[in-house]
Amino acid sequence: MWGEVGPTEEDSTGDLISMVDRNIINSLGLSEDQLDLEVNELFSETDSQLLDESLDMKIAALVPGTILSGKIVAQLGNDVIVELGLKSEGIVDSSEFDEPDEIVEGKEIEVLIEEVDAEGGILLSKRKADRIRGWETIINNNAEGDVVVGKVTRRIKGGLLVDIGVPVFLPASQVDIRKPGDISRFIGEDIECKILKIDTENRNIVVSRRKLIEEERHSSKEKILEDIEVGQIRKGVVKNIADFGVFVDLGGLDGLLHISDLSWGRITHPSEVVKFDQEIECIVIGVDKANEKISLGLKQKSKSPWETVLERYPIGGHVKGTVVNIMNYGAFIRLEEGVEGLVHISEMSWIKRIAHPADILNLNEEIDVVVLDVNPEKQEISLGIKQLETNPWSVASQKYPPGTIVTTRVTGLTNYGAFVEIEPGIDGLIHISDLSWTKKFNHPSEMLEKGNEVKCVVIEVDEDKRRVSLGVKQMTEDPWLHAIPDKYLPGQIVHGHVTKITNFGVFIELEPDLEGLLHISELADHKIDKPQDVVNMGDELEVKILRVDTDSRKIGLSLRRVQWAADAENQAEGDAEIKDIEDDASATPASQRRGGLDGSLMPDNIVLSQTPAEEKPEQKEESQEKTEDTE
Repeated sequence: MWGEVGPTEEDSTGDLISMVDRNIINSLGLSEDQLDLEVNELFSETDSQLLDESLDMKIAALVPGTILSGKIVAQLGNDVIVELGLKSEGIVDSSEFDEPDEIVEGKEIEVLIEEVDAEGGILLSKRKADRIRGWETIINNNAEGDVVVGKVTRRIKGGLLVDIGVPVFLPASQVDIRKPGDISRFIGEDIECKILKIDTENRNIVVSRRKLIEEERHSSKEKILEDIEVGQIRKGVVKNIADFGVFVDLGGLDGLLHISDLSWGRITHPSEVVKFDQEIECIVIGVDKANEKISLGLKQKSKSPWETVLERYPIGGHVKGTVVNIMNYGAFIRLEEGVEGLVHISEMSWIKRIAHPADILNLNEEIDVVVLDVNPEKQEISLGIKQLETNPWSVASQKYPPGTIVTTRVTGLTNYGAFVEIEPGIDGLIHISDLSWTKKFNHPSEMLEKGNEVKCVVIEVDEDKRRVSLGVKQMTEDPWLHAIPDKYLPGQIVHGHVTKITNFGVFIELEPDLEGLLHISELADHKIDKPQDVVNMGDELEVKILRVDTDSRKIGLSLRRVQWAADAENQAEGDAEIKDIEDDASATPASQRRGGLDGSLMPDNIVLSQTPAEEKPEQKEESQEKTEDTE
């Protein structure tokens, strides 16, 4: 019986012996030499030569890497048995066939020998044989620049794999003339490509679909540019969708359909209106032939709803709408398809302080609004919600006339005053200067805190500017009208303590919230460079009132004049002028008006050594008063 693998002996006789069943030979009782002799007698030299050639072909055919023709004889599970001739059989895995119905008994196929194992088993590959034959066909029949048709089989790194008889590479950049998005959508499709490069050494082929499209479009682009005009209606196919718009293929030239020209209504993305590869009809709204740019419009196919918007939405009218967008400055309300209005945050409530429109409105909520203004040219409508209710400011001046005492709540503090709520929707301002008649505040927080309840008086109401001016100090009479001028008289000597020292003088607190100014020139008879050389913060002093100015609300004080008065009182005897002054002063208790009402207590014949110039006290006092008036 013939074996599965050919003989290994070099000569034909040995080949025949190796191919004979050894059990039969042994049963004949012949030696090796006798057997060779018998065989040589049976075969002529010509027969031996033919046998050698046949065996050589058999051995060469079974070398791995060889392509043979075979016939399918059976299928056992996933193994397809293929007869190769000379009683040799091999195995092909069923996955090597593209379709199950290709496995037909008796069908001839080409296979590649992949491996011959020690036991004579032969492993075959149909797919590799097909690829080699396909490559040979492509090389023999095609060249670079030829157009081929193939099926996209799968996506690989950097592009697609296309089967044109052999797998070829289609780079992602060569799939289309524009960025194609997800190239996986081409899998399973038959496409036309142009061969860009053939690498015979590495058996690689690169193809391009883009090159073919560019050549086809170039011929039709010139004709489109000649014929296209603004106002024409053109059909095209959506080839790319971006955030800002859609590119439409007009048959050789792309046009841009901007997102703002897709619909009269609000859209957030072009994909809400059109789909990829969808055929649409557009109006040409712009042509730039020099730069080959075409602008298209879809919404222009229908009449603009803004042309008659004033007829449908008169100013002051009450309408319903749907909240379609909420921003930090307001909310957009859709009144109808293609017509939207804005409710600014300031038009939402008379009485509430709204931090964000989302605090009172929700998306897709239907609400009632009032039309405040319409601008068809700019396609803008201003709407209001608070106008649905009565404006509390329209009756504020009647409800709170000047002089009305109200109880308020502090809602905010600033450098210049305190904001207070009189009632919901009505706020007022207490200016820092209206907190006290006598005390000066650097900041309202020195007297008030947020949330405090404060009684105050309405000073003024401005309905147009929606302002109410309030005052706390107006709750009592201005002490500068009567109380202070009656209590503090010029020439009176009073007690106080130092509260503030400046480069021009010292402030003396005479009583809570009431201060007087002790000018630097009134600290001593000699020249003083710094007030700190004479007094310190917190010092208790006895000072003389020079004057009380009710208009400018100031009290002028003197320290050096107190010393003059003290020196005069210590004199045992005085001249007539001193005596007259003392007699006049006796009308007022010494505890209140010690030192005299006005003028100097210094006699003309007394000269103080500290005074640098021989100047009469009356002249010096007059000079001092002029200095303070200037300040």
